Amino acid sequence: MANDTLPILVTHSGKFHCDEVFAYAALRLALGLEEAGRDHVLLRTRTPELIASGTIVWDVGTVYDEDTGRFDHHQRGAPLRSDGTPYSSAGLIWKAYGLRAVKALLAPLGCERFAQAIAAEVDASVVRRIDEIDNGVSPAGPVARDSLGLASLVGDFNPNWDDAASTGPTAGDAAFMEAAALVTGVLKRRVESLRARHMAESEVLDAHRSAEDPRLLILARGMPWKNAVFAHDLPVIFAVTPASNGNWMLDTMPPEPGSFAQRLPLPEAWAGLQADELAAESGVPDAVFVHLRRFVGAARSRDGAVDMARKALAL
Repeated sequence: MANDTLPILVTHSGKFHCDEVFAYAALRLALGLEEAGRDHVLLRTRTPELIASGTIVWDVGTVYDEDTGRFDHHQRGAPLRSDGTPYSSAGLIWKAYGLRAVKALLAPLGCERFAQAIAAEVDASVVRRIDEIDNGVSPAGPVARDSLGLASLVGDFNPNWDDAASTGPTAGDAAFMEAAALVTGVLKRRVESLRARHMAESEVLDAHRSAEDPRLLILARGMPWKNAVFAHDLPVIFAVTPASNGNWMLDTMPPEPGSFAQRLPLPEAWAGLQADELAAESGVPDAVFVHLRRFVGAARSRDGAVDMARKALAL
């Protein structure tokens, strides 16, 4: 494809920040772009004529207009979030393209149904923070920079003052691409983490709906399940899940997030017992163990773990 038919993506030259790097990463995902020079042109410039030539322009140009692909936030009257937090270019690009970026990541997995929720969560947990740091303000007041935060890590990619790459017409361009690779990886992992959480929640709800006893959650594979129980106020007391060693685990449900207590501990008579002793006491032939603190146990089979749970509920 000839360069004159490629989309031209434009941001400012010179020192870069997390907001325009994140915006570039999100745009590439949303538009299915892979390599600058091959399927798009990336211009880092402050030259008005070059800015005007851009298909999409962000963090430069003093114009915000989604319809014409302009996403600057430095001009008077720049857009604000509903709570008054100023947008950075990251927030403006995510507002327009975030959902498309998330859908692009979820499509190969057949999980687009989670895209709307995940895009909103990324906005709340990542993009808003970039907006706050870039503008130096939040609803709570001035924002301090976090030396281990994404914004600081991106800033570290800028060439140092005594680096030859810090001067000249392409100063920082290569470093910008390196920073974009980092941010793209972080964004992909965050979306994947949220996808896994939503998938687990979906499977937990399906399993609970089909349960014979709403107090007993039986899952076909191991997954985080407690947060879904809390989020949907399910009356779960015990959960049965397979373990990597072939056993089946019997877990208790805490009364509240972060608690080490249990809604109902396993029977006191089982506490600390293993194998034959536990089998004799519980009446479950393949029972393996019950922790002394009575918050977890195991059996060699699914049926054994379910039997332990039912006996514990009966007791």
